[in-house]
Amino acid sequence: MRGIVVKVPSVVFFPGATGAGDFWSPVADRLPPHWQTELISWPGAGAVPALPGVDGYADLVALAAELVPDGSDVVAQSMGGVVAIGLALARPRKIRRLVLVATSGGVDVSGLGGSQWRDEYRAEFPRAGAWVTGDAPDHSAQLSSLELPVCLIWGDADPISPVAVGDALLRLLPSSELHVIAGGTHALASEQPDRVAALVQRHLDGAATRG
Repeated sequence: MRGIVVKVPSVVFFPGATGAGDFWSPVADRLPPHWQTELISWPGAGAVPALPGVDGYADLVALAAELVPDGSDVVAQSMGGVVAIGLALARPRKIRRLVLVATSGGVDVSGLGGSQWRDEYRAEFPRAGAWVTGDAPDHSAQLSSLELPVCLIWGDADPISPVAVGDALLRLLPSSELHVIAGGTHALASEQPDRVAALVQRHLDGAATRG
């Protein structure tokens, strides 16, 4: 008798501008233990050492294309969400399902109430690459072409990427749903990992439907 083949999810986590993959450890640790998880760090962002040839968003997308196996699920926060969208547009086979947390995703947050974060970031991470606080790619015109299922997770106390940004992405992404977590800030994934992990697991299990 043939056995039943069960796909073990390969889940790759993209951090934000801090660059540190271990930002996602509290969430990854709460997912089913048999799931294959990978925490990526961004060279040159935050306190992560720079890597020759990685000097901007396009380079991060190229790096992610090397590190992410085809058919993976990607969970991305803040700046990592911009990279994840770039990867989904450039290499559609790389991402099966996508979770975006507190990110611009490549839309202009300034017109949606997003606050300025660059000065504070520079004070905390003076050695980070100049590209981190430069202009992010604008993916607005291309988002409607992404058919993959997307789960949007936002906090209602996030001044950098307010809920209005999540609402904008919900309208632009054809197969998306939005969850808003009360009291969640820009770092809600590390502050409320139980809530975030439950939503991530539900989406990657395929139970999510458009909100």
